[in-house]
Amino acid sequence: MGFIGRWLVTFIATIVTVNIVPGIFAVGGQWVGPLACALVLSLVNVSIKPVLQVIGLPITVLTLGIFYIVINAVLLEFSSWLARAVLGVGIYIDSFGSALIGAIVISLVSMILSSVMGAD
Repeated sequence: MGFIGRWLVTFIATIVTVNIVPGIFAVGGQWVGPLACALVLSLVNVSIKPVLQVIGLPITVLTLGIFYIVINAVLLEFSSWLARAVLGVGIYIDSFGSALIGAIVISLVSMILSSVMGAD
């Protein structure tokens, strides 16, 4: 799956997250906000996430993979802030707990959608 496909999967996962996770809200429209945040999140996942995964590998091994969820939550918070700061639209996250739950939901929905679409 190319970048556009990943962006679409992330967009759908972000919409699901905005609708079911308390403390995460769309800013700038019910569709435009998640679309912009999904774009930024996809770009961050391609560029910054691999570096953070390598840096956090020792802690991830010690926590049996749970720290990976924390990395995802931090990147979701960062993407949310960046989308709102640069594009003026995105999603707003109330707390880090909401970001953790949102990261889990986005990961699960993305995994399911990617498998249904026949992607890696």
